[in-house]
Amino acid sequence: MSLLARIRGPADLKRLRRDQLPALAQEIRERLIQSCSVTGGHIGASLGVVELSIAILAEFDSPTDKIVWDVGHQAYAWKLLTGRNEPFETLRQTGGVSGFLKRTESDHDQFGAGHAGTAMSAALGMATARDLLGLDYKVAAVVGDGALTCGLSYEGMNNAGHSHRDVILIVNDNGMSISPNVGAISKTLGGIVANPMTQRVREAVKQVTFKLGGVFGDGVVEFARNVEESVKNLFSQGMFFEELGFRYFGPIDGHDLNKLCETLRFVRGLTGPRVIHVLTEKGKGFAFAESNREKWHGLAAYNPETGEARKLASGPPTWTQVFGDALTHLAKDHRDFVVVTAAMPSGTGTNIFQKAWPERFFDVGIAEGHAVTFAGGLATQGVRPVCAIYSTFLQRAYDNIIHDIAVQHLPVMFCMDRAGLVGEDGQTHMGLYDIAYLLAVPGMVVTAPKDGDELIGLLKTGLEHNSGPFSTRYPRDKAPAVPSPVEAVPAVPFGSWERLREGKDVALLAVGTMVEPALAAAKLLAQESVEATVVNCRFLKPYDREMLAAIAAETKLLVTIEEGTVVNGFGAFLGRDASDRHPDVRVVSLGVADQLVEQAPRADQLDYFGLTGPKIAARVLALRHEGSVPTR
Repeated sequence: MSLLARIRGPADLKRLRRDQLPALAQEIRERLIQSCSVTGGHIGASLGVVELSIAILAEFDSPTDKIVWDVGHQAYAWKLLTGRNEPFETLRQTGGVSGFLKRTESDHDQFGAGHAGTAMSAALGMATARDLLGLDYKVAAVVGDGALTCGLSYEGMNNAGHSHRDVILIVNDNGMSISPNVGAISKTLGGIVANPMTQRVREAVKQVTFKLGGVFGDGVVEFARNVEESVKNLFSQGMFFEELGFRYFGPIDGHDLNKLCETLRFVRGLTGPRVIHVLTEKGKGFAFAESNREKWHGLAAYNPETGEARKLASGPPTWTQVFGDALTHLAKDHRDFVVVTAAMPSGTGTNIFQKAWPERFFDVGIAEGHAVTFAGGLATQGVRPVCAIYSTFLQRAYDNIIHDIAVQHLPVMFCMDRAGLVGEDGQTHMGLYDIAYLLAVPGMVVTAPKDGDELIGLLKTGLEHNSGPFSTRYPRDKAPAVPSPVEAVPAVPFGSWERLREGKDVALLAVGTMVEPALAAAKLLAQESVEATVVNCRFLKPYDREMLAAIAAETKLLVTIEEGTVVNGFGAFLGRDASDRHPDVRVVSLGVADQLVEQAPRADQLDYFGLTGPKIAARVLALRHEGSVPTR
């Protein structure tokens, strides 16, 4: 039986001999590479923290000790070692192991984590609760894979460093988030690593500390610590962590199990805020992931022998590709716009723009609030910013959108990838709320294209809109068709809808991705002698009031269809207005119900919420049969 197969939890790992741990690390890497080749997933970061995961479980007592992982896709090895090795083949599948940390999945997942930057704040909360309750356990936050470009990490560190509480920060420094880390903090960490004099002197001091501490007690340890601090002050670049109130240990080779275990055991025995700086290699042990760390951050199923995708790309391009290509092309004629993203160049397609127009591209790291306010500053000086951020991540900048952009009527364009249902990434990454939260912002233009051509047209319209913010959204999927050449696509008339089909019995008011299912539903309804008007509601705000009035004069049942939450979504927004203007018309909203959405293929999720042609048609027939349609 393999070493990994014997491990049902941390107790089994602790029974292994120290010289068996490197072999266990190799088995874990093989397991991750093979499993993710079938299910897809965020493999790069987890390959980098295999040894760190082993060492933490060997030297801490989880779940009594609270280990809080940042950005949960680091934690695949953690999952394997804490009782989830056997079902790991179900990773990111319906009803299977989550691709992120989930408290309901395991007692060892102390805090749910899908977005970056939460671990330090959560860990400090746990340490504070421990002290308030008079309990005794250790709390450690494992922060990395770009989370140190996130402002929330520093808010937590600032509070923790001067709290004097017993809390440990483990920095997983792999130099990456999804793309290479950017900014002064990354340079500071790099400078600490790069200074050879610092490392030689500090390593010597550390060895003295470890050897003499156990023999002569705390006095020698304290003396050595003071010497070490003097070395840091003399030779290191800023010693950022000490200024925040943390005792600093490192940098440590994150793939040297002996040194990791030795350091973790020593630092665990201390008290107060302290930080262990661990150097890891994203994608460690898998040649494809090591050579292209951005691509292998996370991806679909692949052939582990060749690195090629199992499903060859065919048919239309993705919405992301359409967006990136169009933006790059438009830059030739619109010299005043720049692109801003938050650590997601490849994920948003803006890497295409970056290659063509590097001086007009800004990746600010995992700092969505900063990205939005930075864009606002650009806009005050006549530069037109295009903010490309996933729908789920833009939630983190909601105050900035209102306070810094909308209140000042600044012409910033927000382009939201991964809008709607996102499939296997599960609850934390659903882009279901942007329609609702942006409709609530005064002066915000809210749009959604039905296809690639319309996305290009809306980009053109947005770049010409000067009186305030403009937004558009599109899903994680292939576009319905290959788009036309950018120069052949006209701008979409501002505030306009598009009537695609005529019918007197019901009007299907479809938003973006729901246009195709609405057209399919209309064909099915026609077979039941129900004639449906289908409208492409590409402008949600402001919407086309003239067309709505014309439709309301023709039919008294309006069904809105959106790939987003029905709570305060487009249907609710339109229904409130329509009831005032057209009191004899009923508006029924179809969309995603008020619930958290579990991981599953996007097509299955759409079917579950009734957002397919057959299920839309069935819902309309049910409405008519129940006698809910007012007579004319």
